[in-house]
Amino acid sequence: MSTTYLEAIRQGMWEEMERDPNVFLLGEDIGVYGGAFKVTAGFFEHFGEKRVVDTPISEAAIVGAAIGAGLMGLRPVAEMQFADFITCGFDQIVNFAAKCRYRWGAAVPMVVRAPSGGGIHGGPFHSQNPEMWFVRTPGLKVVAPATAYDAKGLIKSAIRDNDPVIFFEHKGLYRRIKEDLPAEDYTVPIGVAKVAREGRDLSIITYGAMVWTALEAAGKLAEEGASVEVVDLRTLVPLDRETVCASVKKTSKALLLHEDTRTGGMAGELAATLTEAVFEYLDGPIVRVTAPDTPVPYSPPLEQAFLPNVEKVVEKARWLWRY
Repeated sequence: MSTTYLEAIRQGMWEEMERDPNVFLLGEDIGVYGGAFKVTAGFFEHFGEKRVVDTPISEAAIVGAAIGAGLMGLRPVAEMQFADFITCGFDQIVNFAAKCRYRWGAAVPMVVRAPSGGGIHGGPFHSQNPEMWFVRTPGLKVVAPATAYDAKGLIKSAIRDNDPVIFFEHKGLYRRIKEDLPAEDYTVPIGVAKVAREGRDLSIITYGAMVWTALEAAGKLAEEGASVEVVDLRTLVPLDRETVCASVKKTSKALLLHEDTRTGGMAGELAATLTEAVFEYLDGPIVRVTAPDTPVPYSPPLEQAFLPNVEKVVEKARWLWRY
């Protein structure tokens, strides 16, 4: 039976709560209501109010309580109803949770779930991809799965990890992506990318929902004779530079794709990495396909123009392939 991306996250959290009584959930409307996207539906009834905690509308309080619980030996999974609202808990994440191990060796085994991304006509306050705020903060791990298999395996790894993990789950994938999952327990290691499609002419490096955009674009380019490799980062911190560099060494051309805005985005970090490590292998310029440097529009036609899509990727990749 096929499992959705949303259900995969549900299963991962449920299994970890069954496995470890120290795991608990907290967030706005996650209990009785079952969560804004119904990810936690049924958890309250099964695990009870002490392990599925409905909180006030205060991300600062949610994050602060999670940090305290983590320091006392529990394993909190805190939900931000939308990733955009993580700003209200930003100070405690980047100035406290991220620095505890560095300052006095204290583990903070905390997961912050952040439903992110556009394509749902949510406007500028419910559609952002704020991963880079955390990628540049030492002490945090940042995860962004694209598939149901990886979403389940990585949420389980994140819960078991002894450091704070920011877990970006793309809202547009929740019910759109399905696959058959193993019946047995499994995890996906944090910090390991994967090659989602093998190719020889050009590498597309991406993560999250854009993996599916890249795969569709690669399929269209294959009809024209181009062999495109797609690398799914899966984890942004730690970044698997070895897999990225190995792919570009093989194909000699790199297109960097993300839904986040352009300036200061992950593509810039990847471009610098490739320039430093594999410059002599490149047969063309490093190309970026990203959202522009604007807030996410509410208007559906404007949002469509804002977001990277298959047509934009094919156009840029075709140009690079022929370079």
